[in-house]
Amino acid sequence: MIGMVNYGVGNVGSLGNVLDHLGLPFVLTAELSELALCDQLILPGVGAFAPAMERLDQSGLIPLLEVWVASGKQLLGICLGMQLLFNESEERGRHTGLGLIPGQVVKITDAPREVHMGWNMVTPRHENSLVPRPGYGYFVHSYHCVPDDPAVVVAETWYGNSLAAVIRHGPVLGIQFHPEKSQKFGLDILRRFASGKF
Repeated sequence: MIGMVNYGVGNVGSLGNVLDHLGLPFVLTAELSELALCDQLILPGVGAFAPAMERLDQSGLIPLLEVWVASGKQLLGICLGMQLLFNESEERGRHTGLGLIPGQVVKITDAPREVHMGWNMVTPRHENSLVPRPGYGYFVHSYHCVPDDPAVVVAETWYGNSLAAVIRHGPVLGIQFHPEKSQKFGLDILRRFASGKF
């Protein structure tokens, strides 16, 4: 069972529809007791970093996520959810994140537009079973993740510079694009995540 963390900031409707389409059982909830019974968690996110962290804090979910990862269980952050996994973000000031992946979230620079929006090629950085081949992901973001250890970047995309598209740090995974909007390429990644075999 996948637990989709419902903290009021996320594209949970389309993500839930895709999980249903794939036949992957999930529960959308903010109840700690329900999430604790799940096998994997997804942290979705749309919007700005600071308000999202405030909502997580107010919901009482941060200790659960910390214990979850410390126990070696898999957590997937999508879009803003991926950015929240990092130590801090410079979006509208300096804001502390969950600190589950060492690194920072910084503004995209040297790009055609301020917002990276639309389809872009995602290329594996090294051989892996989560993103085994290139494909197109659908992106919507103006800040990007810079991990302290570049080796945790599983796949990258190019938008002015090389940007981390998929990250894995132990049981913690991050996808900057929206797999639920990325057709077969994104759906296959969600299937692999749900299998736990990657």
